[in-house]
Amino acid sequence: MTATDTNTAKPITSRKPLPAAISISDAAAARINAVVAKATKPVLGVRVSVAAKGCSGKSYVVEYAEELRKFEDVVEHNGAKVFIDPKAVMYLLGSELDYRESKMESGFVFNNPNEKGRCGCGESFSV
Repeated sequence: MTATDTNTAKPITSRKPLPAAISISDAAAARINAVVAKATKPVLGVRVSVAAKGCSGKSYVVEYAEELRKFEDVVEHNGAKVFIDPKAVMYLLGSELDYRESKMESGFVFNNPNEKGRCGCGESFSV
């Protein structure tokens, strides 16, 4: 560095927001809005977490979210809010939360690119 050089700090430019941990389909958003509207107590949305259970090792858990917990990510789509447990983020990155209804079953479905396998009944997965 010479005497004529100056040490000037460059202004910090705003960063692009990080992509959401998961995406929510229109069908899932509609179903979330419907179950939140029918809740018997005040809820903000649904919470998604991953539990250690099932024959493949991990299982998705979807439950009412009554409050925002520390370090949770919140993803919104069409008015539906999904709160993501911080311990589940690494298992859910890049996933899509969908809702499917057929004559045999109805429920939330996770299209998760991180899954390496699923059990025969579809209730648990491995990464």
